[in-house]
Amino acid sequence: MKKSFLLLVSVALLAACNAPKNNEAASPVDNILLKDFNPTVVNNIPATRVERAKFDIIDMHSHDYCANAEEIAQWCKNMDEVGVLHTAIMHCSWIGRPFEEVVELYGPYKDRFRFWCCFDYSDMSPEGIAKACELLERYHNELGATGVGELGDKGEGDTYARPVEGKDIHIDDPRIQPLIAKCAELKMPISIHIAEPYWMYLPMDETNDGLVNAVNWHVDTTNCYGYNKLMESFENAVHENPKTIFIACHYLNMSHDWPRLGALLDKYPNMYVDISARVAESAHTPRATREFLIKYQDRVLFGTDNGFDPEMYRAIFRVLETNDEHFYNMEYGYHWALSAFNLPDEVLKKIYHDNAERILTEYR
Repeated sequence: MKKSFLLLVSVALLAACNAPKNNEAASPVDNILLKDFNPTVVNNIPATRVERAKFDIIDMHSHDYCANAEEIAQWCKNMDEVGVLHTAIMHCSWIGRPFEEVVELYGPYKDRFRFWCCFDYSDMSPEGIAKACELLERYHNELGATGVGELGDKGEGDTYARPVEGKDIHIDDPRIQPLIAKCAELKMPISIHIAEPYWMYLPMDETNDGLVNAVNWHVDTTNCYGYNKLMESFENAVHENPKTIFIACHYLNMSHDWPRLGALLDKYPNMYVDISARVAESAHTPRATREFLIKYQDRVLFGTDNGFDPEMYRAIFRVLETNDEHFYNMEYGYHWALSAFNLPDEVLKKIYHDNAERILTEYR
């Protein structure tokens, strides 16, 4: 008892000696905000620059980023520089131009781009949906639409749709079942953005692992679907439409739970995922991600979703191809270090090219 008391007294005295005095200045670190964290790596470890992808690429997720023909020509030049053969131009409401105008603008370069259109939710009556199916068929047959997307449901319905948003229209809505069936008939894959990374649905407090990024993209689910309800609606659609190919953008925003995502891929052979815009979300768990990508190498598609700067492509190549570790990409506000996957060549080739080629050709 006496020894325990003496130990407690010693600890208390030590704490008192080390505590800052009232007249002492606070430590500089007390004034550093997590949002301002911008570390410099000091480790003497490899930092590999990949100028060009190891294999030719089909980029299955991009958008209409160009204002004019000159910018499109530059994009094609950048693609040649880094090894991208073709790029999918996803059409959605936040881009701006009607689908017809996108096809016309990129028309002189149509050998380098694939065009993906939206569903038309202007009239949700049976007659209106029948007309939307006719429009979809025209886009496919006359304007060369390869697929449908990017559909987007973060809880409120397909808010990416054109020419009007699909407010409260989720992918398993029975009213749009004829459109999904038409996609199977026309052999047009559906690319869909479901939810957001999981931490954007969690409380914005000190326990949130992705707080710095999540606070800017927090999803308020008060009056809309939450994360799991969105996943349920997506699975319903995939299950009910086995002849339609579904491409879940951004790893289905499930890169925090590879076993759950893997179980869905095991269950539904008509489901694929793309890796677009989720480098930071996947490269902070490199071993688990690498294991997932190797196991599901036939179901993963390359995508970017971030403009067409050559350095953007190279940042992704570094993560997929090299064995680098502990480096940062602060562009999207994440505060954790990334490490690369060092994927085997046969896996890289499938993700970069072969899986997309199979969908775009054999599926026809």
